[in-house]
Amino acid sequence: MPCLWVDASRGASGDMLLGALLDAGAPLETVRSALAGLATEPVGLGLREVHRHGLRAAKADVFVAESTTTRNLGDVLAVLDGAGLEPPVHEAAARVFRLLAAAEAKVHGVSEHEVHFHEVGALDALADVVGCAAALHSLGVLAPGARIVVGRVALGSGSVRTAHGELPVPVPAVLELLSQAGAPVHSGGVARELCTPTGAALLAALASGWGDLPAMTVHAAGVGAGQADPPQAANVLRVVVGEAQGAAGWAEEELVVVESTVDDLDPRLWPDVLDALHAAGAVDAWATPVLMRKGRPGHVVTALCPAPVVEGVCATLVAQAPTLGLRTHPVRRRSLPRTMRTVHVDGEPVRVKLGLVGGEPVTRQPEYADVRAAAARLGLPVRRVLELAAAAAAEGSFAAGEEAAVPRTG
Repeated sequence: MPCLWVDASRGASGDMLLGALLDAGAPLETVRSALAGLATEPVGLGLREVHRHGLRAAKADVFVAESTTTRNLGDVLAVLDGAGLEPPVHEAAARVFRLLAAAEAKVHGVSEHEVHFHEVGALDALADVVGCAAALHSLGVLAPGARIVVGRVALGSGSVRTAHGELPVPVPAVLELLSQAGAPVHSGGVARELCTPTGAALLAALASGWGDLPAMTVHAAGVGAGQADPPQAANVLRVVVGEAQGAAGWAEEELVVVESTVDDLDPRLWPDVLDALHAAGAVDAWATPVLMRKGRPGHVVTALCPAPVVEGVCATLVAQAPTLGLRTHPVRRRSLPRTMRTVHVDGEPVRVKLGLVGGEPVTRQPEYADVRAAAARLGLPVRRVLELAAAAAAEGSFAAGEEAAVPRTG
């Protein structure tokens, strides 16, 4: 299966990732063609060689006209809808902007559709996001079953001036995006912004896993340069493109199990405990009923998480549940490649997560939140909409052009 590893240990931005993908062999004209379809002010793209601390790197330069247009999420999605993009490119770009809107909405306390994109929604960000999606598609890593693994992300420190005034680095939207994705991070040791909201959204939206360079046969590598050249370290992002090794179709990663046995928690609180563990970075969390000594009923609460977030998950579990001790042990998880497709139930869209073996679906699970929303709009029982969505998925009645790789979060 195709595999891409992203080394963001010196930071991440849209132009850094785009430069690295072009340097790794994504055709420049293919990306330019995708950008040409954007119904906005003119957007151009150039590529040049630069040096960062003695390392050769590719610098992607986006050229945009002066613009006073402020776009919200609906405006950006409308631009993408009208751009004539290939379905995987369209879906990847739309997912990036949806995550950006959700993050900005949360940190500013407004709805997603009230968010007015400034830095992240400007023309250069549109070009970065669409350009990266087109480049990834040309390298084959947006295909079902392909893997995109991202290493530890450097965030920076200090402060930065934005449309909202001076903000601490990392800015709140970056922390929100990467915490929701369970990304491993570090400061990078540089007093400047190393990871931008656009860069964080691209990584969060596209990563199917987080960690070190996976076992793979390397086909190409690319280095993308950022705008700055700080004296402490090279401001570059690297990508490695290749073919994943190991059992065909499986993704493997090292995770940590954190668990504790609890017998004195109000059972009404268990959903909140599990939600808090997910928010702390756990990729999965559950509670199992057990019978304890002297016949007391209790629960074993378990969280599955990447190593960099173990401390936070432990602290969250102790804060949320009345426990005095935890158990941790490493595990190796093997999971199927996944893709998301959309079916329609009486005209209402419902996303369906597909588990793939050899590129063919072997499991089909409608997204429950979509099922509930569709049921409410149609005035039907949730059970009935779930049945109809599952039947449509089994028949392969997917909406044209609606497909995306999804993170392995369960």
